[in-house]
Formats: sequence, structure tokens, C-alpha cells
Amino acid sequence: MTDMRRTILWVVFLMSLVLLWDAWNRHTGQPTLFGMPTPTQQAAAPVKPSAPGSSAATLPAPSALGGVAAVAPPAAASAAADVTPTVTVTTDTLKVTVDHRGADIVRVELRGFHDAQKAGQNIVLLDRSAERVYLAQTGLVGAPDLPTHLSTFQLQAGPTELAEGAEALELVFTADSASGLKLRKTLRFTRGSYVVAVRHELQNEGAAPLRPQLYQQLVRDGNPPPGESSFYQTFTGPAVYTEQDKFKKVHFEDIEKGKAEHAKTAGDGWIAMVQHYFASAWLHQDAMPREFYTKKVDTNLYAVGQIFPLGEVAPGASLRFDSQLFVGPQEENKLAALAPGLELVKDYGWVTILAKPLFWLLDKLHGLIGNWGWAIVALVVLLKAAFYWLNASAYRSMAKMKAISPRVMAMRERLKDKPQEMQQEMMKLYREEKVNPLGGCLPILIQIPVFIALYWVLLSSVEMRGAPWIGWISDLSIKDPYYILPVVMTASTLLQTWLNPTPPDPMQAKMMWIMPLIFSVMFFFFPAGLVLYWITNNLLSIAQQWVINRKVGVN
Repeated sequence: MTDMRRTILWVVFLMSLVLLWDAWNRHTGQPTLFGMPTPTQQAAAPVKPSAPGSSAATLPAPSALGGVAAVAPPAAASAAADVTPTVTVTTDTLKVTVDHRGADIVRVELRGFHDAQKAGQNIVLLDRSAERVYLAQTGLVGAPDLPTHLSTFQLQAGPTELAEGAEALELVFTADSASGLKLRKTLRFTRGSYVVAVRHELQNEGAAPLRPQLYQQLVRDGNPPPGESSFYQTFTGPAVYTEQDKFKKVHFEDIEKGKAEHAKTAGDGWIAMVQHYFASAWLHQDAMPREFYTKKVDTNLYAVGQIFPLGEVAPGASLRFDSQLFVGPQEENKLAALAPGLELVKDYGWVTILAKPLFWLLDKLHGLIGNWGWAIVALVVLLKAAFYWLNASAYRSMAKMKAISPRVMAMRERLKDKPQEMQQEMMKLYREEKVNPLGGCLPILIQIPVFIALYWVLLSSVEMRGAPWIGWISDLSIKDPYYILPVVMTASTLLQTWLNPTPPDPMQAKMMWIMPLIFSVMFFFFPAGLVLYWITNNLLSIAQQWVINRKVGVN
């Protein structure tokens, strides 16, 4: 049993060192040991549309849905002659810039969320600048001259700012093709919403029938979001969802290597671009065939898209295609109401099945308390209460181990040259005192997945962003500016270590004190909400363990 405890302790210690080394590698841009290497910050490729059919990277080759004509994406160079006019729309939630070329959305500012890296400014999610390329595009393929995201559209006159008392405003763009197809693209912005309703209306005024296909894509550079921590890693990249294959994340590195794995065709689903706290997604709710693709567009520039066959448009006929573009925060309840599975862009990883009910409970507690910090405290209290008897069993076992620790150490010293006899004597002592050396480990191991899930809930929830707790903690999503919480967390962990039985092995005893100090290094850079959760858990554990130690008669 002692060997088993020693093995467990060594495994925990070595894993701690490995995780710290991995975090340091991410911080210095070196290859990581787990998952994909962290992308190094590269300059975003400037955006210059090139002519359809050029040698630049294109949309997918002819598809299973009937063939998609190649449409060149932005190339790597820029020229003043290629600059086209833009128009900016302002609502209560969004500030959106739309380019006349393609009627593309080239910048989205989220007015309700401050930029943690730029004081006094709102966060900019979509952008086309020297630092970031992140665009939402649509167009038609199926004939050489159909309007694409490279075509110049005409803007019809109308308001660009949501008026007081108005519920919505619309931007209308039009484009013609030589084949006689007219495209009218309408962007509708609604008060209080992060969703842009996008309508494509096609009118065939030519003499021949057309079979157009409509594509929607999100184009983004592969750089991580500004300010991303080196001590914990969140996913940044495309995602594809279908009812059959569910939610699939696609790493930029896999696209680069041509190894991206996701559904290629389906009768439902959506595409998204995901990063910490925020996401964008193209949504079409009606059941109809569609094809999904991911593509390297240029150096450090990638696309995820979907293509819809619109059927035949006879001469004189018209059709309409409605969809939605979401650009905003990963507010789980609101995302779930927009489209099936959209809440999965808030990525909990393998603990999703536990994390979702934990967030539900945390959200309910916030509704009652009105403060996310105190809601975290209340949630940990409820979890500790739920596991009270399981923890009591573990702490009782550890208290008994601490009580007999002097006898064990004396026995090890007396029989250090007789390991087999020492093992037999220790087993006899454990039986006489009714002590299970693993009794303090197993109940705690059972709870680990729950507390890992809570960790990811707090790390992933945009509701923590800008949420104050008390005094100096004005934002639970960033580190404590004065490092008070990490110091308290370290002290509480050391106190908890002191309450535990001292291992008879001197090396194990040293490790028990070293590990809390190692963990404390990471907590100095963790968001305050996560540190608050650990402190609350530690203090409640200390209180319960102290009471049990007193009952057992251990000081």
C-alpha cells in the first residue's frame, strides 16, 4: 500500500512538472507536448481580391453537389487602386463595417465588451487591418460571371445608425452579371442582437436558365487572440456542425497540412470560427443539401465555408435565400436558442457532460445573488455539501494515517534493513488500526472530473469577462492585479498539506510541500474567478478536515 501511495505521489509530481514545462514552451513559442503547437504570431496577410480563376488559392474544387466554379479569395498583396468604399452601421450592440466589394463584412466591434488589451476601447472581433484578418463573405458560383465576394456592389441609400425607438435597420446592396442575373443582398440589423439577418434575392433577367450555388465563408488568420495566456490554452479556429457528426473543431495546423477532418456534405448544420469567449457563425435553419469545406487561403490565412445548391432559376424567375450571421459572445443560453448545437462553440472539451449542468446551476445562482464572484463561492459550497460524506470518509482516513504516522516512521527506521518484514508489520498495523492507506485517495479521485469541469466552466464563460467581485477584483476573467488571491490560495494549500499525514518516506514528505509551491506559480497568472474557486474549495476542505482531525484526536 505504501508503494502505491508513493507511486501516486510521484505521478502527480511528475505531471505537474510536465504541465509547467508545456506551459513554458507555449510561452516561448516552442513545440508543445500535448495537442497542436501554439501558432506563432505572424503578420496577417493583407487583403487584395484577385480575379476569379487566378492562380491564387481558390474555393473548393468541383463539389459533389454539382460542381463549384473556382473563385479566388484575397491574395497576399494590397494596392491603393484596389481600395473600395465601405459603409459603417451602428446599433446598440454592434458597429459593423461593410465593404462595397462583395458586400463583405470586414469589421465588427462589439459595443458591450471592452478590450482587455486596449483601455477605453471595445473589442473588435472581425477586422481587416495590419494586425488581423477576419472576414465574413458570401457569393454565387456556378457560372463564370456571377456576383462573388470579389464583385463590386452598389449600396442603396438608407440609414446607417439605428434610430431611437427603431427596432431594426437594413443595408441593401445590388450587383448585376453579364448573364443577366441580378443579385440583391440585404443585411438586417436588429436592436439588442448579435445576429445579422442576410437575404440573397436572385432575379434571372437573361435568356438562359441558371443553376447558381451560394457560398458563405469565414476567413481568418491563424494568430491566437491578443492577450491569450501562456499558462492555459483555449481553442482558436474553425468548427463545423452537422446533426450526424455533431461538433467538430478544425485546427489551423490540420488545414495547413491538408488533414482537416469534418463532415463534407449534409442536409443540415452550420460553420463557425471560434476563439476564447467569442465566435462567429453562418447559420441556415432550413433542411437542404450543403457542402462544407476548409481551405488554406494564403500564408497564415484560412477559410471555413458552406455551399448551397439553389436549383434552377429559369429566365424571368427569381428566388430568395435567407440565412443568419452571428458575431458575438459565447452566451450559452442565447446560442442554444439560435441553432441546434451552436452552444457547443463554448468548448468544454471532454467534460462537457458535467460542465453544462454546472454552468446551468452557476447561472441560476447568479440570478439569485446578482454577483458572479459570490455565485462561484455559492456553487463550490453546494458541491462540497454534495460530496460531504465522501470527503468525510477521505479525511477520516487521512486523520487516522496521521495519528499512526509516528509509529510507522519508527517502524521504518527499526526495520529499514528488512523490507519484507517491514511491509508485513505495516500491513498488520493498518489492520489493527482499521486504516486504509488509499482511503484518502479514492474519494478525492472520484471528485476530480467534477472540479475539472467547474474549472472549464469558469475559464470558458464570457459572463466572467468584466464581472466584478469585491474591492480590487473588478474583472473575474483576468489575473488579480495585486496577486492577493494567489497568495491566499498558496497559503491555504500549504495549510491543507500540513493537516495531511506526513509520508514516512522523507522524499515524499518533501514533495508534499514542494507541489503546492509549484502549482502556485500557475495560479499567479490564472483568472481571478478560477483562483477564487480554488480558494473556496481549499478553505472548505480545511474546515472539514480540521473538524475530523479533532474528532479523531489528531492535532
